Amino acid sequence: MARLAGLPLSVRLSGVWVLAMLAVAILADWIAPYDYAAIDLRNRLTPPIWMTGGTWLHPLGTDDLGRDVLSRIIYSVRTSLAVALLGTIIGAALGTSLGFLAARFRGWVDDLVTMAIDFQAALPFLILALAALAFLGNSLVLFVAIMGVYGWERYARIVRGMAFAAQAQGYAIALRTLGASSARVYFAHILPNIASAIIVNMTLNFPETVLLETSLSFLGLGIQPPMTSLGNMVGFGRDYLLSAWWIAVCPAVVIFVTTLAFSLLGDWLRDYLDPALRGS
Repeated sequence: MARLAGLPLSVRLSGVWVLAMLAVAILADWIAPYDYAAIDLRNRLTPPIWMTGGTWLHPLGTDDLGRDVLSRIIYSVRTSLAVALLGTIIGAALGTSLGFLAARFRGWVDDLVTMAIDFQAALPFLILALAALAFLGNSLVLFVAIMGVYGWERYARIVRGMAFAAQAQGYAIALRTLGASSARVYFAHILPNIASAIIVNMTLNFPETVLLETSLSFLGLGIQPPMTSLGNMVGFGRDYLLSAWWIAVCPAVVIFVTTLAFSLLGDWLRDYLDPALRGS
């Protein structure tokens, strides 16, 4: 408890919000007051409870089809976080594997991985994602795969550099001398030693993946109806900003606070795990 009390207030608030969002995503089926697709045209465009005409039956109001905004946000949090989490894990696995390949074989393999890293870093990924979704069609599997491709070059660059450094250390040399296979050296010994850097990068990359998902869904190329996500909620609500602003603003606030909370936690975790910054 003393260690928790010593945390900055922003980090504690961010942790509470992240835990709340994770709980919402897991318990969405039980805590949502309505089904996210339930239509009630008699109560369409009902304002939030704090506005004139609002009702506790729909605390955050309803959209143009009478669907409860709070219920749709709850289910949208589950969808957006699940897609971003899967994409982050895929990107970390892909980048880590390629970084290890470059460090293991060097030569032309290293040159090829390095060129791929530079190409990915120089290309605006949103344009690449838009092109892929436009030409290949939209499906949930393809969308998650695109989220996984985002940011892999950061992991590859970090893992490649740290694996090169680890190869020169005594424990790696001793393991190779004892006849340990390359896979065992890299995944059983080097990977645990660089795991903290990978985890920190995942924490920092996760909110960017959430924003990418919401941006593509806002443009109509991400999560498709009847599924819902925070991004397509904002996209559907943009036509009602003057008459029913809560349809777009409420999920937009959730996007902002969630990405900010993850970013603050990632910054704190990076500083905490870095020995040079831990005392500052």
